[in-house]
Amino acid sequence: MIALPGRRASMESPAGAPSGLPVPGRFAHLHPDDGACLMEAAALLAAGRFTDSPAGTHPALAALARVVNDNVGDDTRHALWPLAADLADARPASRAYPPLLVGTVVDAARRVRPSSRRLARNGRACRRRAERLAGAPVSGPAVRIADLLWWRGPGRRRLEQALRVLCAAPEADRLLRQAVTQAREYTGVPAASREIHCNR
Repeated sequence: MIALPGRRASMESPAGAPSGLPVPGRFAHLHPDDGACLMEAAALLAAGRFTDSPAGTHPALAALARVVNDNVGDDTRHALWPLAADLADARPASRAYPPLLVGTVVDAARRVRPSSRRLARNGRACRRRAERLAGAPVSGPAVRIADLLWWRGPGRRRLEQALRVLCAAPEADRLLRQAVTQAREYTGVPAASREIHCNR
């Protein structure tokens, strides 16, 4: 790889992370030589494309990972780097997974702001949807459209409201680790059980 003037080439990956990844950094990047956020690293591992919205990661989990990556300190960001391998393939097929994940994030936000009625309402709505969808069919155009409309509407709004509360909260990295573990359980693949290398 050739580094352009003023750019840093990839340095050694943090301990436990797949080798060959760019330097961990905040926010989106134009090129891997500038560094990468956690989701950009996951995208490189999954498909070799440099994007912060890889197809192999559920959009709700990717949104959580981006916010946590951008709001933690450098040491914590380096410690999260090994999660890139699990995030590269974390898109559970269960229709109950997205509202469960959003509900988990809302519950974490309620611990920071326990008096918020909006967060309490959002948490109840997510749990009701997850219960309704547990074991529901996962295929068909009507199902895909209904799930997409929920995610692009109330699901995303509820997640964003909770994430705004959590941005300044300590231990947001623990919430991300919990969410990744939950995603791996839903996909049936043990977390951190495989070794992946990015050959760039």
